[in-house]
Amino acid sequence: MSSTSSAAVVIGIGNSWAGDDAAGVLVARALRGNLPEGVALVEHEGEPTALIDAWAGKKLAVVVDATRAGTPPGTLRCFDASSAPLPAAYAGASTHAFTLAQAIELARGVGRLPPRLLVLGIEGAVFEAGAEPLPAVAGAIEPAARKVVDLVRTYY
Repeated sequence: MSSTSSAAVVIGIGNSWAGDDAAGVLVARALRGNLPEGVALVEHEGEPTALIDAWAGKKLAVVVDATRAGTPPGTLRCFDASSAPLPAAYAGASTHAFTLAQAIELARGVGRLPPRLLVLGIEGAVFEAGAEPLPAVAGAIEPAARKVVDLVRTYY
């Protein structure tokens, strides 16, 4: 289904070649064919500000990304970014010009957030180029995919 014709979108973000940073993309891949009708699925490995276009016109966006908040690898945390910024500990760093948290706040500032924006973070620890995801992060992919389906069914 085209992401432009759907009312909801799930966006898995990250870098497939940078260890735990692949978490969001791996969740998106696990969700192929498993989302309700009318929900688009996007794998996003680019600049976080491009997310603003990915969720444009949607009623619901669920973004899945790796986090670095100091919790054990594989820890899942969900945040509703619709009306409040992500917690400071989850704002994180990025190899891009903007972090996910900054992209969300930019979108909020210019009135381009969807009515419901949920962020599911998967705690990572290894983000080096060429690394594989840690076993704890790899083990969190299926539970995260199930959580995304639950969120979509609850809010869509």
